[in-house]
Amino acid sequence: MIELIKQFFLLGCMSFGGPAAHVGYFERVFVKNERWLSEETFASGLAMSQFLPGPGSSQLGMYIGYQRAGYLGAFGAFVAFTLPSFALLTAAAVLNSSGQASDWVSTIISAAKLLAVVVVIDATVSMGKKFIASWSSAVVAVITILWLLLTPSGVLYQILPILIAGMVGAIGFAKPQQSHTAVSIAWRRSASIIGLFLLLLTVPWLFNQTLWVQVFNLFYQAGSFVFGGGHVVLPLLEPIVGDVVTDSALIEGYAAAQLVPGPMFTMASYLGASIDGLSPLWGSIIATIAIFLPGALLMFGVLPIWEAVKTQPRLAGAISLINASVVGLLAAALYQPVWVSAYTQPLDLLPIALGLIALIRWRVSVFWLLLLMMVYQFTIA
Repeated sequence: MIELIKQFFLLGCMSFGGPAAHVGYFERVFVKNERWLSEETFASGLAMSQFLPGPGSSQLGMYIGYQRAGYLGAFGAFVAFTLPSFALLTAAAVLNSSGQASDWVSTIISAAKLLAVVVVIDATVSMGKKFIASWSSAVVAVITILWLLLTPSGVLYQILPILIAGMVGAIGFAKPQQSHTAVSIAWRRSASIIGLFLLLLTVPWLFNQTLWVQVFNLFYQAGSFVFGGGHVVLPLLEPIVGDVVTDSALIEGYAAAQLVPGPMFTMASYLGASIDGLSPLWGSIIATIAIFLPGALLMFGVLPIWEAVKTQPRLAGAISLINASVVGLLAAALYQPVWVSAYTQPLDLLPIALGLIALIRWRVSVFWLLLLMMVYQFTIA
């Protein structure tokens, strides 16, 4: 448990680059280095996180923590991964930060973005080798890449190829029954957790007069209906929390969230600390818990059903093509937003190539790779 918290805290301190980069970090650390779970289990959690509202990378982190140490592990993974960005953004709000970074901070962020390119390339190649094993899976991956690059950004466009891949896999690529042993589904546990999710979505309306309840309610709604995470947060968050957060604070929070590692959803920490009528720390805690809680409840409500039925012939066929589509999704994210935001000049190819060689051939820690990217950025600055 201590090692789990340590690993997630370190990732929370250096995981710049958004959800796609986070997936790459998780795959490198927990599948390849620590070997805490298999590629299949990792891909299963990744696929499930794509279907649910909430912060996808945080849900995947909680899934990894759960696989390692149960619900306590999931909670520890979430707190450790989220704490650095929560603390930084709360402090930024208290200091009334404008979101403008100094030159040296911008240089460090640029280095972290180059590292994200390396990590996501490695994760895409690794998962591609595992899950692109037939012509059908290759076609699905390519179609997913083209679809995501040629259509507008948005949750529907992101989920649609995964849904279609799942349906095609279930209908045309059903796999033999992996086990004839009946698997018990914890219906009561699932119903209880999903019931709590729905209860928290509706009951606060009855007590909406109190400011802290209103704040919890608004951010809980945001966490319940925002798909995709990352940069999707801003346009979908604004109409929901606009009653308690000024437009200025919303933009400042979004800008500040670009400068810290960890999940973009922690911009709620900044926004909560900026609300008049609540102490900054109390507002930040309420907003942060409220925006992350729905995704966690939905994931653990769906998880018992997902784990029980994923070995069924049709679902196994669906998962095989869903995994291929997820590889395509990761490859598309490698280009936009990871590559587009990180690559600024041809010389950037040098540290990217060196980083890939060091990561793939010598399995160098991402910490040392970050130092390499920082040396490069400060040298050319």
